[in-house]
Amino acid sequence: MFSGIVEEAAQIIDIQKEQENIHLTISCSFVNELKIDQSVAHNGVCLTVVDIKDKTYTVTAIKETIDRSNLGMLQIGSLINLERSMKMNGRLDGHIVQGHVDQTATCTNIEEVGGSHYFTFEYNTNEEMRKKGYLTVDKGSVTVNGVSLTVCNPTDNSFQVAIIPYTLTHTNFCQIQIGSIVNIEFDIIGKYIARINNK
Repeated sequence: MFSGIVEEAAQIIDIQKEQENIHLTISCSFVNELKIDQSVAHNGVCLTVVDIKDKTYTVTAIKETIDRSNLGMLQIGSLINLERSMKMNGRLDGHIVQGHVDQTATCTNIEEVGGSHYFTFEYNTNEEMRKKGYLTVDKGSVTVNGVSLTVCNPTDNSFQVAIIPYTLTHTNFCQIQIGSIVNIEFDIIGKYIARINNK
């Protein structure tokens, strides 16, 4: 379980493909605090640490994860948002994030307003997906590349988020451009409500 509060935008230093899996090796400031089998969110995707050495660690993404996320599009040198699992004795600064990415979305517009930036994202949807809670609501929560954000101006297949300067410089939002593909996780509470209402 995560909160969507990114700890670090770290750099991918190696990518190895093995059959349908990919192994990502990442250099970050808290490697010495990690352990094998620990869960870490990578652009919002919960992955297990499988190796630690030389101030780096490695995780493996399987085909299902690659198909639903942007992990297969990453390159050596890409920044990836990291968050370790949430401590149960702390404050929930973001919202409840599972680390189970629902799908990807495409950035269609970026607008600077008063020092902050509004990013617009569009995603594929249909009535069946909306019935499962794959949607956004005004002032609700959404996770974009692992970042907990507040939705504004949602439509049936798009939404905006406002990014303050701190978030822009401390996450990989600094690399997002029009056309960039991002991971999105819809609010789990909305999914449960949708499931109950559509029984």
